[in-house]
Amino acid sequence: VQLVESGGGMVQPGGSLRLSCAASGFNFGGYAMSWVRQAPGKGPEWVSSITASTGITNYPTSVKGRFIISRDNGKNTLYLQMSSLRPEDTALYYCARGWGIPSRDSWGQGTQVTVSS
Repeated sequence: VQLVESGGGMVQPGGSLRLSCAASGFNFGGYAMSWVRQAPGKGPEWVSSITASTGITNYPTSVKGRFIISRDNGKNTLYLQMSSLRPEDTALYYCARGWGIPSRDSWGQGTQVTVSS
């Protein structure tokens, strides 16, 4: 399983970012996928999940209405469109194979998102 995230960076509050996750080494279209984030000194926090082929999504209330998870099974790529970003969204964002917060060995290396003025 190889998951490589990209698209992180620094953005002002209220701004937007789009994260991507390139998947390889497994049948991407056969698995639910998730985004998980972790801020310094805190535990992992589930951000969103999407089913394998039907595209059903789920979000916690902390990001619902601001973040959109999507996937392109033809390109083996997972996306996270983030808008109306807040300082509390600052974290390392991980792509993960599975629903919710999968085991750590199913995560990518992460991409840093910093929201600051």
